[in-house]
Amino acid sequence: MLFSSSIFLFLFLPLVMLAYYVPCRLLGRWSRPAQNLLLLVCSLFFYAWGEPWFVLVMMASILANYGFGLWVHARKARGRSRRLPIVCALVCNLGLMFVFKYLVFVLTQLNRLGAQLLIPGIELPLGISFFTFQALSYVLDVDRDRGKVQHNPLKVALYISFFPQLIAGPIVKYETVAEEIDGRRENWTDFSAGACRFLVGMGKKVLLANQLAVVADFAYGLEAGALSAGMAWLGAVCYTLQIYFDFSGYSDMAIGMGRMFGFHFLENFNYPYISRSITEFWRRWHISLSTWFRDYVYFPLGGSRVDKRWKHIRNLFVVWLLTGIWHGANWTFLVWGLYYFALLVLEKYAGLGRGWPKVLQWLYTLFFVNLGWVFFRADSLGDALFHIRAMFAPAAGWWDGYAALFLTNNLPILLAGLLFSAPVARWLGERTQSWKGGAALVRDAAYSLALMALLLVSASFLVKGTYNPFIYSNF
Repeated sequence: MLFSSSIFLFLFLPLVMLAYYVPCRLLGRWSRPAQNLLLLVCSLFFYAWGEPWFVLVMMASILANYGFGLWVHARKARGRSRRLPIVCALVCNLGLMFVFKYLVFVLTQLNRLGAQLLIPGIELPLGISFFTFQALSYVLDVDRDRGKVQHNPLKVALYISFFPQLIAGPIVKYETVAEEIDGRRENWTDFSAGACRFLVGMGKKVLLANQLAVVADFAYGLEAGALSAGMAWLGAVCYTLQIYFDFSGYSDMAIGMGRMFGFHFLENFNYPYISRSITEFWRRWHISLSTWFRDYVYFPLGGSRVDKRWKHIRNLFVVWLLTGIWHGANWTFLVWGLYYFALLVLEKYAGLGRGWPKVLQWLYTLFFVNLGWVFFRADSLGDALFHIRAMFAPAAGWWDGYAALFLTNNLPILLAGLLFSAPVARWLGERTQSWKGGAALVRDAAYSLALMALLLVSASFLVKGTYNPFIYSNF
């Protein structure tokens, strides 16, 4: 079930909201356990809607990590080393990801080297990378005293499977919501803010990302020799905007729904395309993944506080190798991760971009980010190199009818994407925040009408029934 589907928007979410806030509120002191149980059952149903068998995989992960958490807590209480349960948790969780996500890829590569191994038919469970990292976060945060151990397995299950962030994040660290599982306080301010955030995210996905995807898919689907430089650049730019509005739209919807239920997830995006360095870009893009690797991999390795330069470079290499691998079983993702490793090392130790005019810093960052998304989007390394070659040395010429047609038909969407990838809305909010009296009433009325229009227009697109999966749900 997708957030951007009619059945979710008009049936599942309203029913869950009604069940959460009406009968459960009448149960007095039993309200919170009943609400948590309701959210858990609905989350499992949400995941099982399209993948009924894979919900068993997630439930097995939940039970295993519940046990690991108790094991860590017991050894800690006795003053004994927690290394064994931590190692077992890592092997179990990463082994689960390996079997479902990477085993077929590894066996295929071995067969290309001469082996004759049987390739099993293994389908990828939706969001396995996300719920696996959340499960690991629970065990690791219990070990580090960043959250109390849960003796009730249903609470661990709710944390891992909570439907707003289950399929594509943000990756919610256990320490962020440990106290809110039982101690959250719902209020109208959070609910209304969450609903507004949800609508904005839906607009990003339905009105911008899905429309930009048409251009990007066409450009990346052209055969060799048929891709002009204009179409190659247009496709690359459209995908750069598409993946931002697709993923940040999902995050907005997840964060908004979390607030509607009383949970406060951390931000996952902060206008990454205004960055003036690759380092800054990764402080603004997919923040939950960056901080996960920072807290659980980079810092334990020593981070930047090591005595030798080669150790810091090694730490960066490990993090970005794992970041590439986390995204998928394809050489394109591996190269994409190492591509960012190289850029970050050049910024840190070769001074790339340092001291340049701000405009040049922004342009250079956007150029390399845009180039990186070509590797991310392409189906293979060969396709990625073909697309990049077409951008700079095209076999089909510098401009053609395809480029002119798609640019003309999609110029308003493209301009809107460029505009809203910058903090225009935030700037307007800050400028109008101090308005009083009639001006404030006009501001609030205009905002409400804009959200209503966003809902109606987005809903009209959803009713068409076009298939529009979120990009990161495949990870």
